[in-house]
Amino acid sequence: MAEQGQTRYPPGAQILVRDEEWLVRAVRRTDHDGDRIEATGVSEFVRDEEAVFFTGIDTGIELLEPEKTRLVPDTSSYFRRGRLFLEAVLRKTPLPQTERGLALADRFLLDPLPYQQRPAELALSLRNLRPRILIADVVGLGKTLEIGLTLAELIRRGRGERILVVTPQSVLEQFQHELWTRFSIPLVRLDSLGIQRIQREIPAGRNPFTHYKRVIISVDTLKNIGQYRHHLERIQWDAVVIDESHNLINQGSQRRALAETLTPRTDALLLASATPHNGDKRSFADLVSLLDPAAIVDRDHYDPAEDLGHLFIRRTKISPEVRNGIGTEWADRGPTRSLRCPANEAEERIFAELTEHWLPAPSGSTDFGTADQERTSVSTDPLFAYNVLKTFLSSHKALGELVDRRVTSLGDRVRKAAGDGTRPDPAIDGEQAALARLRGLIETMGDGSAPGDSTKLDTLVEQLEQIGVGPRSDTRAVIFSERVETLKWLAEKVPARLGFTPDKDGAFKAVRVMHGGVVEEQQRVIREEFSLAGAPVRLLFAGDVASEGVNLHRQCHHLIHYDIPWSLIRIEQRNGRIDRYGQRHEPQFRALILTSDHPGAKDDRTVAEKLLTREEEAHKLSGTAEAETGYYRADEEERRLIKELMAGGTVEGFLASAPAADDTDLVDLFGQVDTITDEELPARAEVPSLFDGDTAAFVDTALAELYEDRADDAIGLSRSNDAKQRPYFSLSPSMAPDLLRRLKALPPSYLKEQGVAERMILSFDRSLAQDKLTEAREATDTIWPTVSYLSDIHPVVEWLTDKVLVQFGRQEAPVITSPHVQHPVFLIQGVYSNALGRPTVVRWMAVSADPDVPVGEMTDALRAAEVGPGLARTGEPRDLGHLQSLVPGAVARAREHLEESKADWARQISGPLADYRERLTGWRQESLDSLSGESTRRKQQVEKTADEQAHLLDQLNTVGLPLLRVLAVLARPAADAAPDEAPDHPTPGHAFDPAEN
Repeated sequence: MAEQGQTRYPPGAQILVRDEEWLVRAVRRTDHDGDRIEATGVSEFVRDEEAVFFTGIDTGIELLEPEKTRLVPDTSSYFRRGRLFLEAVLRKTPLPQTERGLALADRFLLDPLPYQQRPAELALSLRNLRPRILIADVVGLGKTLEIGLTLAELIRRGRGERILVVTPQSVLEQFQHELWTRFSIPLVRLDSLGIQRIQREIPAGRNPFTHYKRVIISVDTLKNIGQYRHHLERIQWDAVVIDESHNLINQGSQRRALAETLTPRTDALLLASATPHNGDKRSFADLVSLLDPAAIVDRDHYDPAEDLGHLFIRRTKISPEVRNGIGTEWADRGPTRSLRCPANEAEERIFAELTEHWLPAPSGSTDFGTADQERTSVSTDPLFAYNVLKTFLSSHKALGELVDRRVTSLGDRVRKAAGDGTRPDPAIDGEQAALARLRGLIETMGDGSAPGDSTKLDTLVEQLEQIGVGPRSDTRAVIFSERVETLKWLAEKVPARLGFTPDKDGAFKAVRVMHGGVVEEQQRVIREEFSLAGAPVRLLFAGDVASEGVNLHRQCHHLIHYDIPWSLIRIEQRNGRIDRYGQRHEPQFRALILTSDHPGAKDDRTVAEKLLTREEEAHKLSGTAEAETGYYRADEEERRLIKELMAGGTVEGFLASAPAADDTDLVDLFGQVDTITDEELPARAEVPSLFDGDTAAFVDTALAELYEDRADDAIGLSRSNDAKQRPYFSLSPSMAPDLLRRLKALPPSYLKEQGVAERMILSFDRSLAQDKLTEAREATDTIWPTVSYLSDIHPVVEWLTDKVLVQFGRQEAPVITSPHVQHPVFLIQGVYSNALGRPTVVRWMAVSADPDVPVGEMTDALRAAEVGPGLARTGEPRDLGHLQSLVPGAVARAREHLEESKADWARQISGPLADYRERLTGWRQESLDSLSGESTRRKQQVEKTADEQAHLLDQLNTVGLPLLRVLAVLARPAADAAPDEAPDHPTPGHAFDPAEN
């Protein structure tokens, strides 16, 4: 009988429920219903069916006692069945709490870069109570890959069954694509339509988020916390990922409410943001409190590196480990070319109007004019006056649209005042007159169809021609603008001037426009087209909706700022769309600088060109421009800059007075990991394997054993090589319903486009899989590769592992005979768990029938017996009945051995927990002391947080007796048996040698 809080049903164990056999796939502790067991049917009546049992409800769940294990001679060729069974148990058993090394870091379709493995290393580190970290690498370093690696390590530890990923809509499919193609982690996309579809498929009132185990959803869909709160509050996740997490800082916002609902209901929490700090230490402390509510006492006074260093990681492109690791996978960026465009006569007239009537220089200004220009702006809103300037610097078309909206707005105010019987602001008359003058000046400008209408447009066309964009070229460019009207106008005028021909509807196939007003699905299509080499798109006119998190570098290395944001952060975010890991061509940046000869005019040299220069300097010096102004949100940075200019200040003065300029805490925060060197590689986990960790050998052997010579008929198995003699194989999931059910979690577009149900092509060859991924980007109609790379956590590998586990019957263990065994050796698994049901200690024991031989390691026993594809079967064990009688004694010795060593293993677990408990005690006392005289509610919140963290600590300690499973027996064969005549199905595997792992 298990003690309170201990699970008796680890993954891989077989249970008996209502006289049917089930294989445990996952188990978690619930608050009220005992253990929640996810299981797959094994016995004939329920074979391959999936079910969930609760030990608090289903009282008839039986875990067969290890002493009652029935020994069965393994009669398969070269003991293939027994070897597969042992390997499957090894793979299915979660790595224990004590294992901090990385197990899968080198087993995915990506370059094994140490810097990208650091977040997983940090998440599993001793100091972290749970895997909760903020990945704060700057733009372009590969945060999605770092998240994928971390999730994979959690999955291998049995802590990644239920995953929720929350991202901006703009990167949702990009994230989904990366996690499947590179890590074999399928995420079901649940946008609003997806949720509606699922709700139609499941019973009324059923929680849509429990229908799939691993889902991805946009924050825009989920932030309506009122609509989904009752569903989210009823789910416990293994891992939650929130991308662009700087949006969680604002207390009281919908996104913050979403985070506060999710974070208490997940074990692991991964936050990601390239701009994690808004310049306010209190706000950053609030963000980090989502990871560890007891990390700091005073949100206004703390050392980010010392107090929070275990909770976040941040690198830039110039960090030593990053710089030394990226090699040719990330070309150095070229200089930003500021292309000055002298205003034409019509544009100069608008500059004159703005200078003399809208933005006269304030008193004392040295940058914006002379002191005798101390007139007030005609605008009733000084901020709007600057908006007029910025809009004109974008285009006269955008300015015309802004003027029209302002005229309507002022007219509404006048009419409202008349209706209320009040007098409108007399200043409105002056602004309306000024707007009328602006409208008249705008109408004197051309529409851009001919040279000379707009100097910036002329320069843009000239530059596009210079870099080679045209009807007979593959060269692509992305052109950014803040104004939608500018984007639409450019998309209409530029293609024809470059020689592109419209189709019969007047549209240009070579052009796409993307901004916040484009519906989500169309944005997805546009991003996909721009990433496919075979698609006809050559020009992407993009608003800043594309400046956060979106990959535009696959087929493009030219970026042009048609107008320039008044924010270093936004400039850097834009540049980061093509300047990112995987860019093999030099990223080239151009910016169009509209200049004026009118005295005192505020043109692009006043602000934009200076910010471009500072962003480039900061990138060379520190790899990021974010700390330059002390404001870490683009909108806040721009608002403060305009406020400085309105007061007569300058861009240089604004940058020099940055709040963070002398803040050494921020220097520590943003430079935390620069001392890491290539020699300090992340530690690797010790993972025993009968196939030397060779998943290809395991899969080949499993297919041979499960289907013998009928795999082609049973599952449509076919093997082949490509032109470079790289191996792959294919099968038909529709012929294996249990596999097909697992694949339903894959992206629908992938399932449909690749016809996965009928034919799934798979390979362990990394170069082949990478080539097919690259080819997909050269296609015209899909982003999905034709070949799926088989990682250790691929659904097909997991499917075969589960099928191998049930090859032996209810509570059976194979007997493997070897002439190298003197006395029978029982291979026994021992697992200690914590109150959450997660393994804290896993031991693989070899218990000899000779009582004088101490309990050893399973790996040593397998090596000594030379168990492997070269061990020929030389007959049955000498006395099966005698072996069977030894089982209870072997189990007893294994249990005694575990109990004797329990104290040593407990210290490995209790040490870090004790350290955290000491920090928690100090945090509680310091927090209460700091609240002297504060409200009782604040103190109660501290006590509640401390109690919750202490309860979690209690749950992480090892509890109860160990679970024991007899896995196999190594015994000497009868003397007169004949060996196998030939090897079994050839596999790449060989005899187990732990030294090779």
